[in-house]
Amino acid sequence: MSIGFLSFFDRFATPPMLVVLADRTGLSLADAVGLVASYSLLYALGQPVWGFISDRFGRVTVLRTALAGLAVAAVASTLFSTHLALLVARSAAGLMAGCLYPTLLTILGDTRTGVAKARGLSELQVYSALGTTAATLAAGSIAAFTDWRVVFGLPALGCVALLFLLRRAHDGAPHLRGPVDFRAAFSGSALGVYGVAVLEGAVLMGILTYFVPALQHADVPIALAGVLAAGYGIGVIAGARLMRHLVPRFSRTALMGLGGTILLAGYAASAVAQTPVAITATAVLVGASNAVLHSSVQGWATEVAPAARATAVALFACALFLGSSVGTFLTAGLADAGRYGVIFVLGLGATAVLIAVVTVGHAAWERRRAQEGTSEPRD
Repeated sequence: MSIGFLSFFDRFATPPMLVVLADRTGLSLADAVGLVASYSLLYALGQPVWGFISDRFGRVTVLRTALAGLAVAAVASTLFSTHLALLVARSAAGLMAGCLYPTLLTILGDTRTGVAKARGLSELQVYSALGTTAATLAAGSIAAFTDWRVVFGLPALGCVALLFLLRRAHDGAPHLRGPVDFRAAFSGSALGVYGVAVLEGAVLMGILTYFVPALQHADVPIALAGVLAAGYGIGVIAGARLMRHLVPRFSRTALMGLGGTILLAGYAASAVAQTPVAITATAVLVGASNAVLHSSVQGWATEVAPAARATAVALFACALFLGSSVGTFLTAGLADAGRYGVIFVLGLGATAVLIAVVTVGHAAWERRRAQEGTSEPRD
């Protein structure tokens, strides 16, 4: 679970310090946002490779490889201040960090089913939220009061510590995976889940980049902006705890609808007015939606192709972060112009589409699976 913390700390450490990073390196805000987008893009594009390696050579092997690579990329990110060099270093970090969380999801899919899996996903969400919260709270202040290089360097220390802890670990459950059939990861159902992930990535993750900059645009000091935007992490933790009680009582389709509705309410708040209170409420509600909606979609991804689970989960993550990257690229110009209200309105409209697509699609998949007699037990 500590790997989940590290992965999300690195993923979300850059957005809170975008303004400081731009000021101290001479980059435009759009260029600084581009660092986040390129990180997400390489995070996404590396997923199929990591999934293939994981299915062929084991989960622990790829974890060690990715941690070592992330340590190198994190150190490289502290050595440069020009746009091109930073772009390459952050892209490499995204490529390596992209292995970590999907591999943890795959391990949960290998070893747990039904309610136990859902609760495991919720626990992973908590640790990931703590990483997100720590990054959101601290990254902007650390960058402002010390140096932005410190923020990029911290994950390198975490990688070294985790590599030490994993020195004696081994892939203890290869027998649970069964034979690998890579064609299963490209079935119609699997491709549908990847399509959902693209839309979810753009709506749920792409807009996260703008919470701290939007608060700063509303004249909130950077340290306080980090504290308010950390409401996202609080929302994830609260939502994950709530999920422990909801999972035994509601179907996954219903949970997706509930999570989507929470997300809709979150973007509605800031679509109306971009005040600190509204943006903070959006951060909390988007976090809660992540715990309810996204964890439910993740569970779907771990089941859609069990014969090639790591590859399917990797392709899902690829689609998710590809959507996030595309969403960030498309809205970077709006952020540079300070038009955060337009960004939240776009998020509101796309969320309505996401709710319809995910609930209808999952319900149809569940009916088909029930007819085929392949449903997993719920406890």
